[in-house]
Amino acid sequence: MEEQLPTTVTDKPKLLLVDDEESILNSLRRLLRGQPYEVLLATSGAQALEIMAQQPIDLVMTDARMPNMDGATLLAHVHQRYPDTTRIMLTGYADPSAIIKAINEGQIHRYISKPWHDEEMLLTLRQSLAYQHSERERLRLVQETWDQNEKLKQLNATLEKHVAARTSELQQTADMLDLAYEELKRSYVTGTEVFSLLANLRLPPTKQTNRQIIELVRVYCKLHGLDEGTSRDLTMAAALYNIGKLSWTDSMMNTPSDLLHHNDRERYRGYPKQSESLLMTLDPMKDAARLILHHQERWDGSGFPDRLKGEAIPFGSRLLKLAVDFIELQRGLILERQMNSDEALVYIRQYAGRLYDPELVEDFIQVCATYLSDVTLADPTVKVLATRDLVAGMILARNLNADNGMLLLNAGKVLNGPLVEKLIAFEAMESAKYSIFVKVPEEVEGALLETS
Repeated sequence: MEEQLPTTVTDKPKLLLVDDEESILNSLRRLLRGQPYEVLLATSGAQALEIMAQQPIDLVMTDARMPNMDGATLLAHVHQRYPDTTRIMLTGYADPSAIIKAINEGQIHRYISKPWHDEEMLLTLRQSLAYQHSERERLRLVQETWDQNEKLKQLNATLEKHVAARTSELQQTADMLDLAYEELKRSYVTGTEVFSLLANLRLPPTKQTNRQIIELVRVYCKLHGLDEGTSRDLTMAAALYNIGKLSWTDSMMNTPSDLLHHNDRERYRGYPKQSESLLMTLDPMKDAARLILHHQERWDGSGFPDRLKGEAIPFGSRLLKLAVDFIELQRGLILERQMNSDEALVYIRQYAGRLYDPELVEDFIQVCATYLSDVTLADPTVKVLATRDLVAGMILARNLNADNGMLLLNAGKVLNGPLVEKLIAFEAMESAKYSIFVKVPEEVEGALLETS
């Protein structure tokens, strides 16, 4: 295996960009102009390997589909010859076989889709090189610690003063190792998020959930000041909660859970355990895997896989279920009808004490209102009424859509008697049942009180 010398601290990191389309290479070169990198270009896998044989390269980013030698094959060669080089796959199409080959043989660090967002591309490169630097520094510190221990063994018999001095140095080294290990754990979180994006390729964009659940969990952790370890475990659990579904058929992946037939329903109930089993062998994932295992337990004990009840369900699992159900209700993955954000929260509030921790539900609704601009349910002036409870003078708090998605009324519309009658008639004609989000002016509220 060919060896390459590590880049020194004062050198600019060397990036090798590989693509058979020169227009792509030119775009990347323009993007990286002014960045603290030395950029090299290659139009084929063979040319890239020739360049790497002549000089050390810190990071290789290659297109997946190229003639003669595709990106996955190139990255497999790079992994074999230059294992310290960071490897990134860049592709404009979803090819599971290429992705699997790149992961298994090239052990890629990241996967980026075309067209890319410039800021995300720059962030990905910075994070990848920062992780590489952290790992090199950790190995250097480990070697330094080992060397110092050997010296201590030789000096221990006669030089007590030297022992005390070296002990102090070892403590400093251990502190640095702890910092390096913490950085590695943070990088692990990033890795789980990248993998979750790959897993999401099994679903159409309208059914993908992981990114929104990750962001919602992060907002909750930040607003409630949860410690770094808890936040990290919750984030990883949100990223990979549905990894056990990857073996399902496309039809089952897209079918609402309430519509699954007997055999598929049993398989559905097994996905939390399957997800946990896949992750338990990874030591940094053990706590997150436990949260995933129990995120389909229910407050009343009717959930799965262990029928845990109440506070016997881990707090993180209770929070994860709220976030998962809130997003999946809007994606049509639980019920056949896709809900808007307020309707999903009404559903969650309706089942507080049965499916969800009742003390956590209202707190969760407030977090959703902080995070999402279209949530009105947290506003105490907003009421959720059936069409027959509407009266003239009420004001729509959000758009009203039919079950087929057609817009019926815009938010801000002031209701009158004939309009209410038309809504009741339309609801009966469609055999539907709408929840109407309205604001009730003080004069209308007063009139309702007098009538009652």
